[in-house]
Amino acid sequence: MIDREIDIQTKDGVMNTFITHPEEEGPHPVVIILMDAPGKREELHDMARRLGSAGYYVMLPNLYYRRVREYIIENSNREEMYSHMDSLSNAMVCEDVEVLTNFSEKEDAARGGKIGCVGYCMSGPFAFAAAAAFPDKIAASASFHGIRLLIDSPHSPHLNAHKISGEMYFGCAETDEHAPQQMIDDLESYLKGIDINSRIEWYPDTGHGFVFPGRKGMYHKAASERHWERLLAMYKRCL
Repeated sequence: MIDREIDIQTKDGVMNTFITHPEEEGPHPVVIILMDAPGKREELHDMARRLGSAGYYVMLPNLYYRRVREYIIENSNREEMYSHMDSLSNAMVCEDVEVLTNFSEKEDAARGGKIGCVGYCMSGPFAFAAAAAFPDKIAASASFHGIRLLIDSPHSPHLNAHKISGEMYFGCAETDEHAPQQMIDDLESYLKGIDINSRIEWYPDTGHGFVFPGRKGMYHKAASERHWERLLAMYKRCL
């Protein structure tokens, strides 16, 4: 595997981004991983490597770059984390996704054409919004224990779901205070009323953050492995 840390210029600053992909048999389809609230870190780098080792050119940006180059949750507190998280919007992250996509098109190791996206926790709605914003590019997108997927706001990502032309997958924890069952049920009802290739799947005996090995007390190995199975199968179908 080839790993790189690079700086990508956006209109708002320099977005430091981790890139990983196989050494051989390229170019590879592009997949963008959108981080959860604790930020871009080695745990996510390892997840990017696992995805990359399956034959993908994976990009993991620091979405907090407008505020801080490196966010270390161990040196922070919940209030600071939420402040960073709440500083983002669907529109801002979609702008970042467009910059990442444009950058990848100039990379020899990255294959042009359809790309994939996945967002965790706070980035679930970002992955949802990006799939609608770039229907000609994003052929497969996923949200895992995503928050704010359907909210009472003109900026709720579900309002543009009809624009999605690729596959959209939602992996939901059985017990999740940040993504309550009522929100997911409402989302499912809404999606049934529009023309969209989507799937909502519940993960039994799980809570918020179940995919992350470093999330003590929340990591659920079997559910996390299912999440990898679903992601890889979708990208194989679509990219």
